Amino acid sequence: MTELHKNGVYLVNGKPVPAAEAKGAAAPDEARERTMAYQILRKHDKSADPRKLRVKFDALVSHDITYVGIIQTARASGMTKFPIPYALTNCHNSLCAVGGTINEDDHAFGLSAAKKYGGIFVPANQAVIHQYAREALCGCGKMILGSDSHTRYGCYGAMGVGEGGGELAKQLLENTYDVDAPEVVLVWVEGTVPHGVGPHDVAIALVSATFQSGFVKNKIMEFAGPGIEALSMDFRIGVDVMTTETSCLSSIWITDDKVAAYYKNVGRPEAYAKMTPADGAYYDSMVSVNLSEMESMIALPFHPSKAYTIHELQKDPGRIFTEIEAECNKELGGHVALDLRRSINDKGQVAVEQGVIVGCSGGMYENISEAADILAGKSVGDGYFSLSVYPSSTPVGLAMTKDGISAALMETGTLIKPAFCGPCFGAGDTPAHNTLSIRHATRNFANREGSKPSGGQIAAVALMDARSIAATAANGGILTAATDIDYTVTPREYKYDPAIYEKRVYNGFGRPDPSVELRFGPNIADWPKMYRMDDDLLVRLCAVIRDEVTTTDELIPSGETSSYRSNPIALSEFTLSRRVPEYVGRSKAVRELEAARRNGGAPADVAEVLKKVGGDVKKTTVGSCVFAKKPGDGSAREQAASCQKVLGGWANICFEYATKRYRSNCLNWGIVPFTIDKSEPFAYTDGDWVYVPGIRQAILNGVETIPGKAVTKDGVKDITLYCKGLSPDEKLILTEGCLMNYYAAGYGK
Repeated sequence: MTELHKNGVYLVNGKPVPAAEAKGAAAPDEARERTMAYQILRKHDKSADPRKLRVKFDALVSHDITYVGIIQTARASGMTKFPIPYALTNCHNSLCAVGGTINEDDHAFGLSAAKKYGGIFVPANQAVIHQYAREALCGCGKMILGSDSHTRYGCYGAMGVGEGGGELAKQLLENTYDVDAPEVVLVWVEGTVPHGVGPHDVAIALVSATFQSGFVKNKIMEFAGPGIEALSMDFRIGVDVMTTETSCLSSIWITDDKVAAYYKNVGRPEAYAKMTPADGAYYDSMVSVNLSEMESMIALPFHPSKAYTIHELQKDPGRIFTEIEAECNKELGGHVALDLRRSINDKGQVAVEQGVIVGCSGGMYENISEAADILAGKSVGDGYFSLSVYPSSTPVGLAMTKDGISAALMETGTLIKPAFCGPCFGAGDTPAHNTLSIRHATRNFANREGSKPSGGQIAAVALMDARSIAATAANGGILTAATDIDYTVTPREYKYDPAIYEKRVYNGFGRPDPSVELRFGPNIADWPKMYRMDDDLLVRLCAVIRDEVTTTDELIPSGETSSYRSNPIALSEFTLSRRVPEYVGRSKAVRELEAARRNGGAPADVAEVLKKVGGDVKKTTVGSCVFAKKPGDGSAREQAASCQKVLGGWANICFEYATKRYRSNCLNWGIVPFTIDKSEPFAYTDGDWVYVPGIRQAILNGVETIPGKAVTKDGVKDITLYCKGLSPDEKLILTEGCLMNYYAAGYGK
């Protein structure tokens, strides 16, 4: 289905040619400029160094889990208006009494900010963040920055990048997004999709092939090839949005008449432009995708890359579930045990109890329409199985109503719900304990569906395409591949109607009104004071995680915790709560030591450690630190870093960072992103200290190899730390203590 080619290729006369066989081709650095990716990047790059990009974006998008903090950061740093279109969407709302009024207070704040600074405000349940951007902001050749990791609009000709809120704050302050010039990977698409195969099947296969090896990590995926022509726009975006799970930086696709028709349908025909790589474009590697070989897929807990064909799972569920249970229970750390085998019935079939089609990946018109065709005249039944469908926007929901799709699904017992990201982050359709839910959604990380292992709860989510979910629903909840059933696709055409947006969305871009007062609620709080870095640094390990990958959902859980998103101190109480519950208490204790030191004291714990390493308490910042092998897979939410900072965090130590965006979040919050050699056995434990003398000057001078001392119960050991590739701005942000301090000190203006 997919094949990886690690060596470079050139695109010659519309076909990929191995670099070794491309006679007379330009040098890779020159020929890479001919890719679509670099054609777009160079138009947005303000840097004089072609290897170090300084990008300014065309538009920004945030949802209500992040925009309050972003605006508070930018406001504190001197922002007076939004310089580019900035859409504040409200698809992570939890409009229930978790925390009382605090969610709707955020929405009132967002609308007042849009009025004051000249922004776009999309009320709750109108659209999920990315669907609004697709319908209203995308355009060929544009670049859009979003504070959500699934900011992907490549198939519409726009490069989307998902980053933490600090990077959006920089754009609001008319600064740049700084990144090393990325490699570009050609995704060459051939063949024709078999009947019953949907975009999530292709996406899961693609993620499975690329994620574990890091094949496209922090690179740009560029889609081309003859197989794209037959794919609908809904199919293309269904694959494109999932490129986030490969850990790539961004994506871009060739554009054609179907893209032109899309922009005409949404009332913006001028947004279309023909885009294609120039002849002789160079790619650093290639992924070949044969659509004709695709099958119905399932991604098992706890990652979209844990992919099997549905037929494989049907054939041997006992063995596969046993293997997955062992991996998952190790990740759960003994808090609770996952039992997938309870989903195997006495006939050896896999019986699931919930199906969900939702969000920026599943909630597209075509997915839901074809699911309705599969379920036509059938019933989801009156047993444990249930099916919920969430359209991605009110225009999609309105079209479903006008075209009879909603009625047809409701007649089967399917529940039709409003546009909402809830099931994607644990605020809707949380499954029963130790049950299996199948979802056309973006992620299936541990506890992301809303369960609480600390309370003895666990549930499992498997990712599947809407077509196979509907086939399973039609079969009473028995796992079924859509390729194994007979059904006819009813020809339907999505007709976009902007009427609801015109009536409900506030669009004030270009019309800021400084007289508007921001509306605050009791849970909307300013950031606590952050301090500058002293000459030396002493950090205590308050969480040591030895899992292969640590997700942002582990660092700061989603779900009900999101209700406290606008109160930095309240939210910080949930940091690592489902992974290392002791972390918050440990970090607070270290924070108190630093507070005492800054007040002129010399806490005994600190003094004792510094005596062993020859440090000076007056010159040494004291903070907490997290060690994880590979942290930051998943969400762009900067709270994964900011909550550590609020608790007194000053460093992360790891072998590598799972994504650029998590490392950027650490940088913007003044958390030093140290790495160590993978060959070094990390034998340290919770409570050990790491002392880094001269850290401030080392960072400012660009020293990338930094000696330190680890103070353990067994004595003092040398440790070599690395902090590589910092830009001039990042050096100052770290040493000033965070992005807000950087601006307060007069930098970046």
